This record gives sequence, C-alpha cells and structure tokens, in this order.
Amino acid sequence: MLVRFREHVRTCPASDFLLPARFAQSEHYKVMHHDLAGPYSVHPMAFKPETVPTDILYLLLEYLTDRRDLHSAALTSRSFNRAATPLLYRTLDTRTKWEDKEVGHLADRAAPRHYAAEETGIGPPCVVHSSHPTVTYTVLSSLALCENLYSFTWIDDNYSSGAVFISFLNALKKLPLRAITVRTYSDLGEPAWAALNSLTGLQKIAIWCMDGPPRVLQGWADLLGGTLTELELGRCAGVPASILISVLSKLPLLRELRLKGAPSAAIPDILTYLPSLVTLDTEFLGSGILRPADDPVPRLQSLTVRTSSVDLQGPQQLWVWLRQLIPYPSLETFTLNAFSTQGQTTIPRHFLLSLARIHGSTLRRFLVNMTQLTLEDVECLCTLFPQLQELSCGVASPDAASIEHAIAKSRNLHTLKLHVHWIPGDNYPGSYSPNSPSTRFTKVEAESLMLRSNIRVLSMGPHHYTGMWVRKVRESGKYDLVFEVVEDMIYDGWV
Repeated sequence: MLVRFREHVRTCPASDFLLPARFAQSEHYKVMHHDLAGPYSVHPMAFKPETVPTDILYLLLEYLTDRRDLHSAALTSRSFNRAATPLLYRTLDTRTKWEDKEVGHLADRAAPRHYAAEETGIGPPCVVHSSHPTVTYTVLSSLALCENLYSFTWIDDNYSSGAVFISFLNALKKLPLRAITVRTYSDLGEPAWAALNSLTGLQKIAIWCMDGPPRVLQGWADLLGGTLTELELGRCAGVPASILISVLSKLPLLRELRLKGAPSAAIPDILTYLPSLVTLDTEFLGSGILRPADDPVPRLQSLTVRTSSVDLQGPQQLWVWLRQLIPYPSLETFTLNAFSTQGQTTIPRHFLLSLARIHGSTLRRFLVNMTQLTLEDVECLCTLFPQLQELSCGVASPDAASIEHAIAKSRNLHTLKLHVHWIPGDNYPGSYSPNSPSTRFTKVEAESLMLRSNIRVLSMGPHHYTGMWVRKVRESGKYDLVFEVVEDMIYDGWV
C-alpha cells in the first residue's frame, strides 16, 4: 500500500481544494478534472486517497522523507493536505543565500496558524536585518503564527548588537518553546543575555558565544532545574571549576551534557551531581590533579572525549581519567577523537582489557576514528565485546585477509570503518605509501567480506561500500535475490 501511495503522490493531478469554489463548480473545470483523473477512477485497482482512514494517514505520510513527495501529497486531496502540511512545514530555515543577491525568507511563506512549524532556524540575521528593516517585521509576524514552535536556533556570524535578538526573544516568550540554540560570534550584550536568562520551561539549551565572557548559565540555572535535560556549553575555557560545579549541580535532571574547554579534573565531581546523566561529550585537557570522586557517578551510556598531545600514547593520565568516568557496567558507545603532533595516537592494551572487564556485555559502538589499533587489538575487541555493532579505528595491515581474520569472531558487527596503513606483506613486498591508490582492497574484497559476516557498511579510508540484498527480475518474470555492493568515495569537506 505504501509503494502504491508513494507512486500516486508523485503523479496525481492537483485537487480542487487549491481552486476558488466558483471555478471548482464550473462545467469547464469538471470536464478538465474528469480528463485528468480518468485513469485513476476507471481502473479497478486505482489508488483512491479518500478511502485511506484518517487515523493512519499521518503515520503513512511520515515515511515520506523527501519534501517533493510531501508537496505532492499535499496536492492530492483535502484529507491528505491536512495531514501533509504540518509535516511539510515542520522545520523552517530562514537563512539567506547572498549569491542570489536577493533577500528571501521562508517566513514570507509561513504556514497557516493551525499548520505551525515545530522548529525554526534564524541566521545569519544581523546583516540582513540591518540592511532590510522590513525583514525583521515580516519574520516576527510569521513567527507569531507558529503556535506549536518548540525549538529555535539563532546563528549569527557577524559582530553586532543584540537588538534584533531581543526582539525575537520577546516573540518566543509567547510560544511553547522547549529548546533553544544560540551560535554567535558577538557577545550580543548584557540586555540580550538578561532577556535570554528569563526564559523558563526549557528542556534543551546549546550556547556557543565566541566573544565576551563565557556564558555558562550563571543566574539562569535556578530557573531550569526542574525541566532542563540537555545542555551544550561551547565555551567553558577560563571558567573556574567551582563555578561550573555550582551551576551544574542545580540541574539534576540532565541526561545529555556537552562541554568544551571545561577543566578535566572537575568532570568526575560534576558527574556526582547528575544522577540521570547518560550522555557525556567533553575534552581531556590534561591539566590539574586527578582524584577519585567522593560520591558515585552516573551510569553513562555514551561517552565522547576529544584530546590532543605530543605523545603517541596519548596525554598523561587520560586512560586513568576515562576509567574514573565509567566505573560501572553501562557504556554502549565510546568515541575518542585523539590527535598527536608526532603521528597517530595509540590505545594501550591494558585500557582495552579494563574496558572489557566492566563493559564487555554492554558496549555496542567503539569509535576511535584515526586512533591506531593493531590487528590483535581489533581481534581482542571482536572477542571481548560480543555485542559490538560498529567499529571505527586506524590499523596497519598487509592485506584484506588479515583484516577479515581479525574480525572473524564478531557476531553482531554491521559497520566497519578503517583508516588502513598498508604495510609490506608476503604478497606485497617492499615499501608502500598509505596515501597511494590501493589495489589491496577493492569492491571484490568488500563483497567477499560482507558475505562472510554481518557487515553491510564498510569504509576503507575514503572508499565507502554499502551491501544489500536486492530483488532482480529474470527474463522468465521470476525474481532472484542478489547481493549487491555499491561503492562510493567520501572526501573531507574542508579540503
């Protein structure tokens, strides 16, 4: 049914709800509409949108991720329009493209009040609003129509005052806002921050302010303790640990916390005040004296750490510090982004073994990206973590067979992303540059590895392979199941 529905919304004619009532009743329109809709109404198996129960229509339309499909669905019938329009305008993005040399906002085409958006993003606003004063009034008027708005994002890459930002905050106070994100280069000014700190009932806050004093919810946390569950502070550098602990201790309901520049030594103490925390994203800066936390820390399910050092073994005390954060069986995702000026960072075997002793039955994703592991380490991971589903790391290998042998004991691994340094082997003697085009792993090797395992997503450096079973029609009309591998190239976005 869903397939027939998808094809129908791509090809059906516009419905009469888009036309004036008098024209819809005219003989000319009836003849024209009959000619267009003839094939759909005559065929006994034709899709009839009016027969779809309204209680499941919204659930069906949610599967249409392409906005073109949602637009076609909105033109199908009145019932389809009522269900598709809220999905079509669920997110509004009013960022302006200067290449067009024309100022345009989605706010100019805001949805009707009962089709209000759920999320919106504004940026970069200052240049646009200062050059075109009418834009501010238009956007604010449209924003007032979004009765169901719960998420607001402000992106500003210019140094300017916060007057426009304050006008948006005044409009947001009348809406059921639950999440706000502020990414700005300028300080916005004390009046703007005072207005922002008066908002209550928020469940998610993300603040990235590159200028002025760090903004870490001082004076605001008292109003958010009963609702806030997600917090992201993009600039904590220079903030004393005592202030961070004082602020975060007032937010006991936090489940997700992301900190950039926070003192590493203060993280264990901060965790003791957040019993509900399940996701932590932070940095290890290697400063301060580490000591065990006096009180129990929460059972983290996802831990992301970013760090850098001049030592290939990673910063001093990094591995001890990591074990302090996850002393209980709970971790499902471990992500490490480590960089070294001397080359690729390596992970000591004793850390992998200690991680397996505690989280061997729970860990599903081990994502250390460019950090180096040996083939023996990879085999250790696949053996000691039976629930492992995703693995990303750097590794040195002579051939594809060695990689296949290393992951042979994995049972649930479906995504493997490796940054391979190809080294000389029996079949490939002599030196080999890791940056030269490799013939040691091709689409043939990818298909062979996938058929011998549960892996369906495989990356070898920039080469990306996706495997799937597809149905193919034979000349006799029967179907065959065929395993296909699609190859693609992934390039660094900043190059």
